[in-house]
Amino acid sequence: MLKFNYVAMDSKGKEVKGIVEATSLQDAGARIREKGLFPTDISDASQDKKSSKTATSALSPTVARTAQKKSLGQMEIKFLTSNTVKTKVLTTFTRQLATLIDAGLPLVRGLNVLQKQEKNAVLKRTLSKLVDAVEGGSTFSEALAQHPKIFNKLYVNMVRAGEAGGVMDVVLMRLADFQEKAQKIKNKVISAMVYPAVVITVATGILIFLMIFIVPKFQEIFKDLLEGKELPKLTQLVIAASNIVKNQFLYVAAVVAGIVIFIKVIGKIEKGRYLLDKLKLHFPVVGQLIRKVAIARFTRTLGTLISSGVPILQALNIVRETAGNAVIAQAISQIHDSVKEGERIVQPLEAVKVFPPMVISMVDVGEETGALPDMLMKIADVYEDEVDNAVSALTSLLEPIMIVFLAVVVGTIVIAMFMPLISVITTLSAGGGPQ
Repeated sequence: MLKFNYVAMDSKGKEVKGIVEATSLQDAGARIREKGLFPTDISDASQDKKSSKTATSALSPTVARTAQKKSLGQMEIKFLTSNTVKTKVLTTFTRQLATLIDAGLPLVRGLNVLQKQEKNAVLKRTLSKLVDAVEGGSTFSEALAQHPKIFNKLYVNMVRAGEAGGVMDVVLMRLADFQEKAQKIKNKVISAMVYPAVVITVATGILIFLMIFIVPKFQEIFKDLLEGKELPKLTQLVIAASNIVKNQFLYVAAVVAGIVIFIKVIGKIEKGRYLLDKLKLHFPVVGQLIRKVAIARFTRTLGTLISSGVPILQALNIVRETAGNAVIAQAISQIHDSVKEGERIVQPLEAVKVFPPMVISMVDVGEETGALPDMLMKIADVYEDEVDNAVSALTSLLEPIMIVFLAVVVGTIVIAMFMPLISVITTLSAGGGPQ
C-alpha cells in the first residue's frame, strides 16, 4: 500500500488535508470520496521524485499522464498557472458545454471538442488538464476544483449539484445565465464610473499644467508690472498653491501615493475592510447603488445555488465568499449560523438590519410557499432593474457636476491671474494713460 497526501473539500466547502493509504492514485481518489470529501490535490507521500516517476509509469496510461503532469506542475512557470479567464470567455465555454451535453455528447468528448476550438490559451490548457483529470477517475467538479483561479467555489459546487442530480446541462445553462447577468451589472457600474474618472483625470492634468507652467509666468509678469505691490488674496492663494506643486511635486505625489497605499493596506485587514465597506454603503448617492448591487448579487447567487440543488448552508457559505462587501458578508455569516441552529432564513435576515423590508417580505413569502429560489430570482430581477435605473440617474447627475467642477477649477485660476492685470489697467486708465 502506498501513502498519498491529499487536499480536499468537505460538504461545507472547507479545505481538509490528510494522508490516505491506497494501491494507486486512482484508488486514493476513490477512498477519499468514500469519506464524503471532494479531493482537489493528491500527491505520492511515500516515495521521492525518482521513485514517483517509476510508480507513475506503472499506472494506466491515462492516470500516469495525469500524475506526471501533476508532478511536473511544480516546475511550471507561475505566471502561466496563475492566469485567469475573462468572464465573457468562461460564460461562452459554459453555455457551449451545456449545449453539447444536452445534445447527448459524453462529458469528455464535449470537453475535447471545445478544447480543440478554444482560442484562449489559458482556457485551452486548462481544458486539456480537465480531460486528463476526468479520464483519470476524478469527477468533473473535482477536476474543476483544481483550478480555483478560473472556476470559483460557486461554479464548482453548482457543477457538483448537477452531477448529483443528473442535470448537468440544466445547471451549466443556469451558470451561464448567472454569469451573463452578473457581468451585465458589473459593466453598467463600470460604465457609470468611466465618465467621472476621465473628467477628474483631465481636470487634474490641466490643473497640474497650469500650476507648473502657466502660473509661474504670470508671477514673473506681476513682479515687473506691480513692483512689489500686494496682490489680491485669491491670486496669492493660487500662486502659493503653484509654488507647492512646482517645488514640492515629489512630496505631494508621495503624500497622495501614501494615502492610496494606506487605504489599500487597511482594506487587507479584516476590521479595516469592514470599516471601508461600511463607509461605502453610506456614501451619498453612490452608497445606495453599492447596496443595490450587493443585494442583487446575494439574491441571484443564492437563488441559483438553491435551485441547482446545493444545500442551503453550503450555498450561504459560497454566497458569503462572493458577497463583494464585508458588511454584507458578515450579515450572511450571521444568517448562516442562525439557519444552522434551525431558524428560518427570514428571521436572521431581518435581525441583521442590512436588507430592506421588501427583500425580507418577499423571502418570507418564498419560504411560506416553498418557492424560495424563484422568489430570490424575482428579488434579483427587481434590484437589477433598480441598479440599471440608478446607474442612468447617477450618470445624468454626474455629467453636469463634473462640467461645473472643471469650469470652477480652471475659472478660479484664470480669474486669479487676471485680477492683478485688471487692477493695473484700471490704474493706467485712471492716470490718463502714458504722458
